[in-house]
Amino acid sequence: MPLLSAAQSTLVIVDFQARLMPAIHDGARILANARRLADAAGMLSVPILMTEQNPAGLGNTVAELSGAGPVIAKMSFDACAESAFLDALAGDGDLVLCGCETHVCLGQSALSLLEHKRRVVVVQDAVGSRLPESKDVALRRMECHGAEIVTTEMVLFEWLRSATHPRFREVLKLVKQDGL
Repeated sequence: MPLLSAAQSTLVIVDFQARLMPAIHDGARILANARRLADAAGMLSVPILMTEQNPAGLGNTVAELSGAGPVIAKMSFDACAESAFLDALAGDGDLVLCGCETHVCLGQSALSLLEHKRRVVVVQDAVGSRLPESKDVALRRMECHGAEIVTTEMVLFEWLRSATHPRFREVLKLVKQDGL
């Protein structure tokens, strides 16, 4: 099924870490969109899984996302190299990815998840890299290998499906916040 379903999705938040974010191009906007995704996921009972790359070196998850979901610490750029990550994503649901860096940890994780025959949906306005061209090339590469590239707003409205959804007005407030 092409449309995302809240009941069949997991939000994967990759490496939004304190020491990394100041170096990310357009980091504040990307982080705001990740927060919107996490807030909507909470409202719509979408599970969230987070990763931290070398937390001793890059710090923990930024305060804006801290506590949004369980965290898998990793040293490998590819989160799939951590058995706890794959165990936490057991099943065949859709994986909605946001995070940093698009061309390193997020990209390697997405490509590996595709090799594991998972549906990977990358939220282009909620992923970042230090350099815009690194992000652009990574998005094209992931798309060539089968990842779907979407926006935050697309995810939110597909999770809702209808203006009659009981949480519609709450999610709509997230859409109307500055920066989306």
